[in-house]
Amino acid sequence: MLNQEQELNLSCKLTSQELTKLALQIKQWGVELGFQQVGITNTDLSVAESHLQNWLAQGFHGSMDYMQRHGLKRSHPELLHEGTLRVISVRMDYLSDTALAMQQGLNDPTSAYISRYALGRDYHKMMRNRLQKLADKIHAECKVDADPLRMRAFVDSAPVLEKALAEKAGLGWIGKHSNLINRKAGSWFFLGELFTDLPLPVDEQTTAHCGGCTACLSICPTQAIVAPYQVDARRCVSYLTIELQGSIPVDLRALIGNRIYGCDDCQIICPWNRFAKITAEQDFNPRQQLNSQQLLAVFAWSESLFLAKTEGSAIRRIGHERWLRNIAVALGNAPKSVAIIAALTDQLSHPSELVKEHVQWALEQQHQKC
Repeated sequence: MLNQEQELNLSCKLTSQELTKLALQIKQWGVELGFQQVGITNTDLSVAESHLQNWLAQGFHGSMDYMQRHGLKRSHPELLHEGTLRVISVRMDYLSDTALAMQQGLNDPTSAYISRYALGRDYHKMMRNRLQKLADKIHAECKVDADPLRMRAFVDSAPVLEKALAEKAGLGWIGKHSNLINRKAGSWFFLGELFTDLPLPVDEQTTAHCGGCTACLSICPTQAIVAPYQVDARRCVSYLTIELQGSIPVDLRALIGNRIYGCDDCQIICPWNRFAKITAEQDFNPRQQLNSQQLLAVFAWSESLFLAKTEGSAIRRIGHERWLRNIAVALGNAPKSVAIIAALTDQLSHPSELVKEHVQWALEQQHQKC
């Protein structure tokens, strides 16, 4: 009985030598399309599946039910896209030179800190379009007409264990903060995948190089990294300000500081990010001065202004209500200010109970300050 890979090897019209040559060509095309690195791996995610199941069993996913909703599809690419034999994994740097200096924003409690990945245009559509162009080049090179190749592009848009696949494909290793790290490029990059039924040669997995460093565990403002390689999303600022739909737990609000959308602390402190490269993609440069906004300014945005300012941005996904929720918490953490108290008081009449609850908490914090 032949397994899937043996059957595909028999049906593939390319020789082993031609597949090796094609793999090298795919990597060159990837670079030409703006990806900084391209790797190829098989679909065996048994180790990652075990880690995922343990993580879910501990409830670390919080309200992100989608992490367990798709059964084995997340750890079995061939179930997500029938016939998948290889995954072409890519990474794209997103750190801009202006965002590089944003750490000072964390030192100013009246500034609105937004995670660096969200400062520019939303990366999902752009990267997916680039991956589709890569798929088109592969189709053309293989000259497949009657029996087309089965390929599908993903960019954080389906149940895909993108970091585990990228690690297996040699793009880096998963660090103690659970982000992918590359020795020559740090961790400021996006990931994407192209599933294919071509039996391409696979790349060697990268070894880990965190060593005894625990800087990311120590710096986490909410101590969400509960152990090396284990993140309790329920405590993570990115989860609390982006994924969480409802009320932010009271005991975590003061720890969030002025982070109104995501958190970069564990990446900022990572010593490997001294090798991070500045992106050449203009779309990733900060828009609407999101890298230098003040809390009071963005708190004053009406819903229509919020939608206008976040057009084409990943920030828009949280909506105006949660935007105000997050900023209210940050204002409660800011130094006592007559202007802040006035702005918060004005929002006590907001129609959203979620907003009013966080505004009331923020006012209480302001009044308690000397």
